[in-house]
Amino acid sequence: MNGIHDLGGMHGLGPVVREENEPVFHADWERAVFAMMLYTMGKRLYNAAEFRHGIERMPPAHYLTARYYERWLHSLERNLVEKGIVSREELEERARQFLEDPAKPLPRREDPEFTAFLLHLVREGGQRSARLETPPRFQVGDRVRARNLHPPGHTRLARYVRGRQGTVAHVYDPWTFPDTHAHGQGRNPQYVYCVRFEARELWGESAEPNQAVYFDLWESYLEPAEGPTAPEREEKG
Repeated sequence: MNGIHDLGGMHGLGPVVREENEPVFHADWERAVFAMMLYTMGKRLYNAAEFRHGIERMPPAHYLTARYYERWLHSLERNLVEKGIVSREELEERARQFLEDPAKPLPRREDPEFTAFLLHLVREGGQRSARLETPPRFQVGDRVRARNLHPPGHTRLARYVRGRQGTVAHVYDPWTFPDTHAHGQGRNPQYVYCVRFEARELWGESAEPNQAVYFDLWESYLEPAEGPTAPEREEKG
């Protein structure tokens, strides 16, 4: 979907502010949200693509002003409500109870075995690459173009590379296709390609010299390129 989350190439957002010696969490609630995300996703209540899509569907003004883990909390709650695991009324009632007596102990539930599983998940990662019987469509060195697609749902095909030509720099193993996995339509694994886009191809005359962007793209996002890239067109012109 073409939403506010897809900010690549946009102006007017100011410089990136870097915090010296930034802590992992700025407040205890952020630590709690991180743990809740691990728990709910570890229980397979929703998947990573659904989680990202929940953030993408935030109201634009809220998205731009929300803190990082606030976006996580929004998606976590939204996914749990949409899947019928909790209701919006239950969330509001628990929030009301907490605000009335913040010092009241929260319910606890110990699960050492699942906690150990989550620690392993954080350290070692989760999903492994898939296997396909068919070979990859493209190889390193192939010229490709990112297709000009505008799906209304979740996609990892950023707007600023759509319609642009690049060169395959690396071919990864097949991986779950997020565009379908976010909408309950299966994993449908595809090969993923690291594509090098020359900066001039993406940004035209505004590009910095001798710069390039490497972007990971699923196979169905790509098609064979036809004709020269932007720098080559200018040289020939």
